[in-house]
Amino acid sequence: MIKLYGIANCDTVKQARAWLDAAGIAYAFVDFKKTPPEAAQVSHWCKQLGADTVLNRRGTTWRQLDAATQARAATTAGAIRLLVANPSAIKRPVVESGATLLIGFDAAQYAKQL
Repeated sequence: MIKLYGIANCDTVKQARAWLDAAGIAYAFVDFKKTPPEAAQVSHWCKQLGADTVLNRRGTTWRQLDAATQARAATTAGAIRLLVANPSAIKRPVVESGATLLIGFDAAQYAKQL
């Protein structure tokens, strides 16, 4: 079963969910607000995709962090700690499907890999 992680009111998550629904692909939605990811899960995402890919530096959450907190994300371990403490700083959505791990929404990529 595909798991789609994100925040329900995020526009990109809404696009991904609409695409999956239109394609008739079943998935389980996991809301970061209700079920924040654990350190092991965030670590796995960062190891597979790179911490810079997982960390959303363009979002409101990132911009609201002080410079010292942002600086701690310079290392993978620091980024993981920051993302666990601030799950809304994770680029969304995150999609897990077997060995496939995707982040963000790209219809062509979804069509090819899901």
